[in-house]
Amino acid sequence: MNWRKSSRSENTGSCVEVRNTLSELRDSKNTSAILRGDVRRLVRAIRAGRL
Repeated sequence: MNWRKSSRSENTGSCVEVRNTLSELRDSKNTSAILRGDVRRLVRAIRAGRL
């Protein structure tokens, strides 16, 4: 499975990456720390101001 970087990421290496399946997130500087879950649901909650 491939990882994608945010289109808003800067070239500093500080960004969030997401699996193509939208099932995991990780920090590009610490690729061993992975957050597993429903990324779509997380984004909806952030946009709604619940997080």
